[in-house]
Amino acid sequence: MNEKIRIAVLVSGGGTNLQALLNAEAAGELKSGEIVLVIANKKDTFALERAKAAQKKAIVVSSAEKNSTNFERELIEALDEENIELIVLAGFLCILSEKFVKKYSQRIINVHPALIPSFCGKGFYGLKVHQAALDYGVKVTGATVHFVNEVPDGGKIILQKAVCVETADTAESLQKRVMEQAEWVLLPKAVEIVATELSEKK
Repeated sequence: MNEKIRIAVLVSGGGTNLQALLNAEAAGELKSGEIVLVIANKKDTFALERAKAAQKKAIVVSSAEKNSTNFERELIEALDEENIELIVLAGFLCILSEKFVKKYSQRIINVHPALIPSFCGKGFYGLKVHQAALDYGVKVTGATVHFVNEVPDGGKIILQKAVCVETADTAESLQKRVMEQAEWVLLPKAVEIVATELSEKK
């Protein structure tokens, strides 16, 4: 039996995707990996409370008062201390440098609230993505889990799931439905897929 892959989840907000992962782990759906660390880039992040409730180590590496080099150096120190093998970006609103991404090549995954290559790249995050989908008039949107490379939202796609846009949708209602129907479903599945692959390589 291979040892479980050690996972860190990086967060910036409420942590609903983190909660989906914690729920999947508690339900035994995350078999090949174990969440051992949650890192927030600001201290007032509710995701930290979710991590503590699940008895996970939760720390803050603030991105506010330091340049990106120092921020990433602190991130790497925290990840190395816990021997992290897989990094999951779950609503993490910091763009990581090419150097950082290459250090963890094929070991960082992200969930994006649209069907890449639509409504993605620099500046597309949160409600902005859903508003752009509504403004464009698409009838189908969804979510994508992908590997992270040096291009924002540019890495290889792992899983996608479509969600229908309804006539009366606002950015907020669409965001909620994409989370419930796609993000929270896809992310645990994708983490298990990648953790299994990494485990088999050990």
